[in-house]
Amino acid sequence: MLIRRSLSAQILAYLLLLACVFLEVAFVARGDDVGTAAHYSPPYYPTECYGGDPSQFPSSGLFAAVGDQLWDNGIACGRQYLLECINGTQCIPGHTIQITIVDYALTSSSAAAAYKQSVTGAPFVLSETTFRAIAHMFADGITVQYRQV
Repeated sequence: MLIRRSLSAQILAYLLLLACVFLEVAFVARGDDVGTAAHYSPPYYPTECYGGDPSQFPSSGLFAAVGDQLWDNGIACGRQYLLECINGTQCIPGHTIQITIVDYALTSSSAAAAYKQSVTGAPFVLSETTFRAIAHMFADGITVQYRQV
């Protein structure tokens, strides 16, 4: 009986390991990356991408600034990303959102300037509406899974 339980435990352990490897391969195959996201509050302009034009913001209100990791010398302006919060209790489960990049988070002339960010140095700095769509507002920063679309 003890041998049978031990064998069952080993099989279960191997199956769990196999499932983890499968999920990791699927995650990498989709091309998703993992990073952090902070939030900032209004006013949201001027931006490095579009200056003081309020029409730059998508009607959904889902937009963000990016840090050096994604800025790409301004080519990031207008890019869209799918984001999902992945760090547990801070997340709103099952919410994946599509955001538009409107600003550079690391310049003093930007509305997303470092002094307004909940956490500095994050690849994404989300508007409050965007942050609330995937996480609880009590969180300063979250871990996100993201990919460009």
